[in-house]
Amino acid sequence: MIIQAIRSMIFYALFISYTAILAIPLGLYSLVGRKMAGWWVVKIWYLGNLFLLRWVVGIKTEITGQENLPEGPFIIASKHMSDWDIFALLPATKGRPTFIAKKELLDIPFFGWCMQNFHTISIDRKNGQSALPQMVKQGKQAIARDCRIVIYPEGTRRAPLDVAKYKWGLAKMYEALDVPVVPVAVTSGLYWPRNSLILWPGTARAKYLEPIPSGMELDAFHHLIQERIEPVTTKMLMDDIDKGIARTITPALQARIDAHRH
Repeated sequence: MIIQAIRSMIFYALFISYTAILAIPLGLYSLVGRKMAGWWVVKIWYLGNLFLLRWVVGIKTEITGQENLPEGPFIIASKHMSDWDIFALLPATKGRPTFIAKKELLDIPFFGWCMQNFHTISIDRKNGQSALPQMVKQGKQAIARDCRIVIYPEGTRRAPLDVAKYKWGLAKMYEALDVPVVPVAVTSGLYWPRNSLILWPGTARAKYLEPIPSGMELDAFHHLIQERIEPVTTKMLMDDIDKGIARTITPALQARIDAHRH
């Protein structure tokens, strides 16, 4: 564990430095430049971070199901367990990403300015339900620009095998934007646990699932998106656990594992 902790500290130092080096010039440009410029910088950023994860802490990346990505604009609805999910999903946006992120992230100097450059949809959680109309409005604008919107339906990172808590924001966006939704299952939480300073070696996986076409009734879609993502995510996580993982299995994680075995 000590060696992995050291490797993780090195990764975080490189990750923060690398992000700052790229974010400062692009952030300054974003204050005066046109929107959606600088995709090449973003590509360098996510490829560089995947390289650091692979060779510093030993986290490999495996993406499957790309054949399920439709043409044109659509919504990518992903399970969210770590920052790896951001790096892994960016290639699917084809250079036109629109992430839905909390307002606090966009207020960060340079990094937040970069996010605004890519039409990030800002959510002010303090406004509660009143924030939804603004999110839908920005979502329509993004779709009109042929963007691909990335949203994490639970609104925050969740621990592996934790009880799902899907919010209604995705369903409202789906209803209003009239575009397909591509569900995504991930296993990244087994290797980059939330709120953990230690990253663990292994293969983090993301799988694009069959897209849900537009036009479904709101309640039916809200239930279907969970029925698509959760069983696949659980199977992928349990498969990795059964094969053996390097991370320490905490009592909380063991309890969730035991619950899914019965």
